Amino acid sequence: MPPRTRTLVAIVLVVIVGVAGATTYLLLTRPMGSAPGPGPTGPVVPAFCPTGAGADGAGNWTTYHQDNSRAGVEATGPVTGATPMWGGPVSLDGQVYAEPLVCGDAVYVATEENMVYAINATTGSILWSDALGTSVPQSDLPCGDINPTGITGTPVIDTATGILYVVAFLAQNLHHELFGLSVTNGTIESQVAVDAPGSTPANEQQRGALALANGFVYVPYGGLFGDCAQYWGFVVGAPVNGSSVLRSYQVPTTREAGIWAAGGVQVAPNGSLFVATGNGASRSTYDFGDSVIELSPTLAEVGAFAPVNWLSLNENDQDLGSLNPTLLPDGNVFMAGKEGVGYLLDGADLGGVGGQLGENDVCAGAYGGTAHVGPTVFVPCTNGLFAVATTATNLSVAWSATGFDAGSPIVTGDVVWAVNISTSDLLGFNLTTGAIAFSFPLAGSDHFLSPTATPDSLLVAGGDELYAYALS
Repeated sequence: MPPRTRTLVAIVLVVIVGVAGATTYLLLTRPMGSAPGPGPTGPVVPAFCPTGAGADGAGNWTTYHQDNSRAGVEATGPVTGATPMWGGPVSLDGQVYAEPLVCGDAVYVATEENMVYAINATTGSILWSDALGTSVPQSDLPCGDINPTGITGTPVIDTATGILYVVAFLAQNLHHELFGLSVTNGTIESQVAVDAPGSTPANEQQRGALALANGFVYVPYGGLFGDCAQYWGFVVGAPVNGSSVLRSYQVPTTREAGIWAAGGVQVAPNGSLFVATGNGASRSTYDFGDSVIELSPTLAEVGAFAPVNWLSLNENDQDLGSLNPTLLPDGNVFMAGKEGVGYLLDGADLGGVGGQLGENDVCAGAYGGTAHVGPTVFVPCTNGLFAVATTATNLSVAWSATGFDAGSPIVTGDVVWAVNISTSDLLGFNLTTGAIAFSFPLAGSDHFLSPTATPDSLLVAGGDELYAYALS
């Protein structure tokens, strides 16, 4: 199904002001002729996604791990059974790294071929699909482990307007483009280039989940697998009101410090943003590599935390930012990374270098995104799934299910779900004990894969297929 053509524009960036690590820039556009572009393909069956007040209630999963708390919890009763739905998985056109989203009667899933699908949540039939342009082959990039690269970061749905925001990596003039799609029929309502000023798009990967808050869509960037070429960690903020003035934050290092964890940007109840960075280039002066950073809604730096061994982490590629920060209900922040050490931070004052409230060994190395129920955090690690109990000042491992490479978990009722990335099995664990309760084979599994839930079903991508299970 070839994409239809439409007129695109050339983007000219004009820097207006720089404030405390944030840059505001204006997008000026001019016609540049026709190019492969977006548009719904094939028959379109309208999807229903409730909009306006109250649309973010139970049953909708409109951003990574459901809502801006990133808790990843669907409140249901005890789960006693899980049965495959739809007569089998739905075949898609490419690999899926992004978490599926749910709104109303539709499941929204995006692929590395820059395709977005709306799928009937009950029957598995495709309501509409949208081709957003040609994705980028790995051979056109300096390194990396995704081939091709199209849509990697989890999109976000604005239920106030019925718009799904998604970033596609386009081979045309090699850049990242933020599209706003109608959740009803896939019509393109908006699009804008969202590469940060000073960046080289070929060197930046948009892996982290998008976040919607404060009137902005926030887009994080990190480097490609292999840490090649010149790149930095960035967050770009694109207004949802149609303004062409974007915001940008760049990690103040000479190189690296990518913001690449699957959970992306975390939004606090007061609108502040929290991100975690990978190793920076510095071998002497602290450069905000291997850190948790708090940003204001306008992307000004507010505060930061780094472990006392940040220099060693920088030197040995031991990214603290392989996992996203977890914002806990009591205002504290849980953080862990490749080293496997867990840190408990004060969300009101991250404390600078060595400013943690408490720390403890958790696992061999944490990657992806967490889920949490109250003060308990479920941490995906290369050696299993770990339940970490937190208090006001400390943390400890409550239980562990070891011996597998865990994808990012979610919770339904009394079951924690995570994919075994090595064997491509969907696993369900007892919330209290960690005992295994369910196991289903998948056709494949990509890095940091996360399931999605509704009150009565579970959804997960396996390679280039979407699976659904009815919960009872």
